[in-house]
Amino acid sequence: MRDLMGMMAKAKELQQKMQDAQAELDQVTVEGASGGGVVVVTLSAKGDLRGLKIDPSLLKPDEAEILEDLIVAAHADARAKAEAVMQEKMSGLTAGLPIPPGMKLF
Repeated sequence: MRDLMGMMAKAKELQQKMQDAQAELDQVTVEGASGGGVVVVTLSAKGDLRGLKIDPSLLKPDEAEILEDLIVAAHADARAKAEAVMQEKMSGLTAGLPIPPGMKLF
């Protein structure tokens, strides 16, 4: 029974650490860029879009499709960076826990 209580205490501690990490990840921002930096997307580490910068040279009506593609590419770049930050943060929290490979906690 003591083992069960110990596991429950560890689970509660892990839950609090996860909540703290979630709050921290919401404050971390990453930038993704495309087109050599003419489009820059800023995301929180949780993936929320925080900002978008577009070089004025791209603001031509006949180049709208190119701009749209660059925005999508910049967002994908920032999202990949955000996921890397989140994985790094979570690996420190879950170290030593018997969690199956590939299981996502977020």
